[in-house]
Amino acid sequence: MKKFAIEIKWAILFAVVQLVWMFGERLAGLHDENISKHAIATNFFAFVAIAVYVVALLDKRKNDFDGKMTWIQGFISGLIITLGVTILTPLTQYLTVEVITPHYFENMIRYAVENGLQTQEEAEGYFNLRSYMIQSVLTAPIMGLATSAIIAIFTRKK
Repeated sequence: MKKFAIEIKWAILFAVVQLVWMFGERLAGLHDENISKHAIATNFFAFVAIAVYVVALLDKRKNDFDGKMTWIQGFISGLIITLGVTILTPLTQYLTVEVITPHYFENMIRYAVENGLQTQEEAEGYFNLRSYMIQSVLTAPIMGLATSAIIAIFTRKK
């Protein structure tokens, strides 16, 4: 485990950053009065996620590879971080909808139905904890894989 201490640290930090972002979304009203802007605003988290991966791989390069890192070393490190993030994702989803913003699904269902985006049944089927957990556990590895591959290009150093 010591071999992967940096990756574990950054996976945990990524989860914390996700929770802080969700709290910020809630404070900005994106989960209630400004819910119409949520779909666009939430995508900006991608920049934060990329920044976390960049700093994580730079940390790995500096502290485990003596300032030198190949693309494959960076990519593998990123994949390990991604595995950690994926494992933590159900917990972050749970904390988001049960602690940070408990009325999120109710608000999203109402918004989707009132704006003709989905029927009541479709919205209820999509906006629930189980659905979000499945979506995030499937999406996290895909996004992490792509992010790791690209960031490893820019953090490699001979």
